[in-house]
Amino acid sequence: MKRVVALLMVCVTLCVPARAALDVGDAAPDFTLPAALGGKVFQYTLSDALAKGPVVLYFFPAAFSDGCSLEAHLFAESIGKFQALGASVIGVSGDDLELITRFSVQACQGKFPVAADEKKAVIKAYDTAMMTRPDYANRVSFVIAPNGKVLFVYLNLNPEQHVERTLAAVQEWAMAQPKR
Repeated sequence: MKRVVALLMVCVTLCVPARAALDVGDAAPDFTLPAALGGKVFQYTLSDALAKGPVVLYFFPAAFSDGCSLEAHLFAESIGKFQALGASVIGVSGDDLELITRFSVQACQGKFPVAADEKKAVIKAYDTAMMTRPDYANRVSFVIAPNGKVLFVYLNLNPEQHVERTLAAVQEWAMAQPKR
């Protein structure tokens, strides 16, 4: 009986919907992290990227895991669509820089940067740590406007909808901009 109750408690805990602390309209915390693009290491700063246009900031649990590799591949395939709308993409995980550097070449195909948040400071600032495994980021995507405000948040462990959903949010933002 105790095992049944324990199993039910685990199921209830896992079934509680997770959510990111930031919501649409909130100010996105600025950050600087070591990142890699096509195997080249550099310092990525969110505010610098936002000065050029909206940013799709996506958190992922672990480089080279099946879901994270698939998600990175899907973002890489669609990067031209984001760039056509003036947006950039950055992936962030708690992995170390050496692993992220290899991931930037292989899974990301050198198409967009990924950052190493080894101290989990950005993961904490965005409240994206997994509830059951706090050393890992949850799979959460944000679209951030150039003014630093969150336009869109999508939390789902399934990696397949993040690109589609964030691209739709960027398209909606782009259509709402005054024509020049």
